[in-house]
Amino acid sequence: MADPDKPLLIKRYASRRLYNTETSDYVTLEDIAGFIRDHREVKIVDLKSGDDLTRQYLLQIVAEHESKGESVLPINVLTDLVRSYTTQATSVVPQFLAQSFEMFRDSQSKWVENMSSINPMTKMPGFEAVQAQQEAFLKAMTGSVGKQWSGPEADEKDKPEDFDAIKKELAALQAKLNKLGG
Repeated sequence: MADPDKPLLIKRYASRRLYNTETSDYVTLEDIAGFIRDHREVKIVDLKSGDDLTRQYLLQIVAEHESKGESVLPINVLTDLVRSYTTQATSVVPQFLAQSFEMFRDSQSKWVENMSSINPMTKMPGFEAVQAQQEAFLKAMTGSVGKQWSGPEADEKDKPEDFDAIKKELAALQAKLNKLGG
């Protein structure tokens, strides 16, 4: 029996085929995306080297969805991400993204709670599926960015001056979302 609290271990063979160790069968990227949508943590490792390949496969899933026209990430966000790899901001970007998604998840949860009590649409069939899909996307996007970040820790003095302004702006947006929800 699978333990839903443990990550599902997927092994990548030299042939690049992906093997689900729980069900003893081969899986596709779409299968892995399905596991994630079902709120299952996934860990993908190279069979021979033992290297953790989870991040690269999650990025590949996102890239495939984006290329199919299922765009979630605006061009300016993608551009800024690319830029962040070549700037001093690299050390704060993962932390900023993780905090932003955390705030977004919290706001979304509060909004859904408020809407559940006042909006009959939340009782419609399929609402939970849409909500679960959004949560899975956020979980996939944030993964454990903060936990897995291996770069240098940012000192207070190294933070860009506008980082605090960004945090204030996000807090203001959160307040607006809270007002809309209730």
